Amino acid sequence: MSKPLTDQEKRKQISVRGIAGLGDVSEIKKSFNRHLHFTLVKDRNVATPRDYYFALAHTVRDHLVGRWIRTQQYYYEKDPKRIHYLSLEFYMGRTLQNTMINLGLQNACDEAIYQLGLDLEELEEIEEDAGLGNGGLGRLAACFLDSMATLGLAAYGYGIRYEFGIFNQRITSGWQVEEADDWLRYGNPWEKARPEYMLPVHFYGRVEHTEKGPKWVDTQVVLAMPYDTPVPGYKNNTVNTMRLWSAKAPNDFNLQEFNVGDYIQAVLDRNLAENISRVLYPNDNFFEGKELRLKQEYFVVAATLQDIIRRFKSSKFGCRDPVRTSFDTFPDKVAIQLNDTHPALAIPELMRVLVDIEKLDWEKAWDITTQTCAYTNHTVLPEALERWPVYMFEKLLPRHLEIIYEINRRHLDRIAAMYPGDVDRLRRMSLVEEGDPKRINMAHLCVVGSHAVNGVARIHSEIVKNTVFKDFYEIEPEKFQNKTNGITPRRWLLLCNPGLADIIAEKIGEGFLTDLYQLKKLLDFINDEAFIRDVAKVKQENKQKFAAYLEKEYKVKINPESIFDIQVKRIHEYKRQLLNCLHIITYYNRIKKEPNKNFVPRTIMIGGKAAPGYHMAKLIIKLITSVGEVVNNDPVVGDRLKVIFLENYRVSLAEKVIPAADLSEQISTAGTEASGTGNMKFMLNGALTIGTMDGANVEMAEEAGEENLFIFGMRVEDVEAMDKKGYDAREYYDRLPELKQVMDQIRTGYFSPKEPELFKDLVNMLMNHDRFKVFADYEAYISCQEKVNELYKNPKEWTKKVIRNIAGSGKFSSDRTITEYAREIWGVEPSDVKIPPPNEPRD
Repeated sequence: MSKPLTDQEKRKQISVRGIAGLGDVSEIKKSFNRHLHFTLVKDRNVATPRDYYFALAHTVRDHLVGRWIRTQQYYYEKDPKRIHYLSLEFYMGRTLQNTMINLGLQNACDEAIYQLGLDLEELEEIEEDAGLGNGGLGRLAACFLDSMATLGLAAYGYGIRYEFGIFNQRITSGWQVEEADDWLRYGNPWEKARPEYMLPVHFYGRVEHTEKGPKWVDTQVVLAMPYDTPVPGYKNNTVNTMRLWSAKAPNDFNLQEFNVGDYIQAVLDRNLAENISRVLYPNDNFFEGKELRLKQEYFVVAATLQDIIRRFKSSKFGCRDPVRTSFDTFPDKVAIQLNDTHPALAIPELMRVLVDIEKLDWEKAWDITTQTCAYTNHTVLPEALERWPVYMFEKLLPRHLEIIYEINRRHLDRIAAMYPGDVDRLRRMSLVEEGDPKRINMAHLCVVGSHAVNGVARIHSEIVKNTVFKDFYEIEPEKFQNKTNGITPRRWLLLCNPGLADIIAEKIGEGFLTDLYQLKKLLDFINDEAFIRDVAKVKQENKQKFAAYLEKEYKVKINPESIFDIQVKRIHEYKRQLLNCLHIITYYNRIKKEPNKNFVPRTIMIGGKAAPGYHMAKLIIKLITSVGEVVNNDPVVGDRLKVIFLENYRVSLAEKVIPAADLSEQISTAGTEASGTGNMKFMLNGALTIGTMDGANVEMAEEAGEENLFIFGMRVEDVEAMDKKGYDAREYYDRLPELKQVMDQIRTGYFSPKEPELFKDLVNMLMNHDRFKVFADYEAYISCQEKVNELYKNPKEWTKKVIRNIAGSGKFSSDRTITEYAREIWGVEPSDVKIPPPNEPRD
């Protein structure tokens, strides 16, 4: 028998990672050694693994720079319409491997590093995640950047360079403990500071009304320093820019004439200004009205708009003058996409610049603003909607408050003319909510100030039109669109699951990496025994590899033959990790009741962070870990059931766990998950989905065939009907003995014997005020899980369903999503023009 291939030998066989030409390999080795030598000459004489990582990162970065410069030069000459994606979150993860893949360098680097006696995977593990996001919204922005570059769009991501990203999660005696994510500690080889483009941002002050118009005076200034990160497209030599702003105090900060004397204190107080970009707010789908957060939102918007306008004015196209003076063509050259309401201040800020500074009349400025801006809605949960107190605006952004009032006055005048006497409609549609305190509804500002509003999955976009923005939809139905989310197949297939990418490429070629609909061709092989075997084998290898990782990192042994049943996402009541828990305990009780029966073995893994202030979410984590303690140490259960809480779930961990999953848990209450994107990643990587008809699950079922997903539970209509009639949890508790047993166990301390009362808040919530109706779907969920077990006993039929899912996942590429944004919102065409590489002369 031949000895098994090493990881490196396996990787070498994967053609989709680029050919390792001998010239490339020796060039990379030379460059690597040069960088390494430079690092060591400066500092030390013995190299650490981190030195090797930085040497490789700089080597790969060298290959980006020429393409980056040439791309930007190309845009300057062609002057296309530019897309500006504004987001307070960009959840990028690691950059090294993605850059190698998109430049077609991965196999060459792998070979070069191997010849130098090092292991590429080991070096990749040294890189810190860029965790500048909470979850779906921030990761979507990252996928979109990848697709915009791959589609050759002149696009820019604009956000904040947080010094501390999403916290690192440690589990200590079963509870979540947060620690600061000091991701920049060792430096970031992928960013380039651009102090020459530093810009001032104003806060506080007051408005003077002069003959020459309003003036915002006596403001405090904070400087915005840009840091640029290259965003390479897939093998097309396009390299776009993500520009993140960092806050810097001006040198005269607190040293003005009226503040004489305490020089030391004045310098120490620079921190107050620089705190703006210190830390990411760790809330997902929840609004916390803190002044520092409002400052962050204005900071990114004010800096970005100055940058956009500078670039618009100095671009050479159709322009004999050194600068453009007319703003008439602004919407033809500039698109601004607002990723949720967080950058909503772009609307009043653009108005302020056009009216107060550029001296356009209001109507013209408003026309330009609405034609330029478009808004993506990400949630319908009321607690997530941004409603800022007016008193905060008055203090921090007095001129913007005046502008919002004027926008609202004109908006309500229009509504009043259309619906005379309908005062309730005016109240519902106002940008200003009366009450104590008065608040600005940022979603209403976005809808009124944008030419397009979109939801992120078909069902969500319908809910947006029929409920949240119903009044607005009635007036301007043409404004509302759907853009179902997608994921980049480069990171979420080729990078994280090379084994699967390779057997797909063997059958249908490599075209699917930029045209994911080609996966449909896999249906031709649905009865191909060898292909079925290959798909199952790749999954099994991924499971072994992840099992080995868990054993190495967390000292837990799991059974790789068991169903890997995985729910990874932020911890939130609406995502119903509790429903998963109820199934775990039910399954445990069934094994205990009939220990000699044959049970299909399962390893249930749940991972995700809870917002630090979200008490219930933290209690849910404690319940999961407590149930794990009992189940995993019960000798009667053995390895038929294991419960693992995956600590510190993040992009780099997702890349390991998703390819190893058999079952993907997507079990939110129908009508609450706007889209979901993890669901798509699991589908593409050969897991089957158990889920409700919510978010993009609906379209996944449509693409793959509903019979190839495990769909259960109430639909949106059922949830609405239940809301009308009233949800009574006790009715289910009394009617379903297994549910009653589970709840009594949690309530009486079976899983917390030292602290029987530990979960009383949680039990009380489920029994008396559960907005997300966990019990209403319990019975359907349990019986659906039984179907999962049945199918898993028939590996061939299971794998056929897997193939049908992969074949149906083409729609969920972010390339398709971005193509739709480009054509239907931004008015630009994707291009497959390959910019010539830096080593070829230009035309």
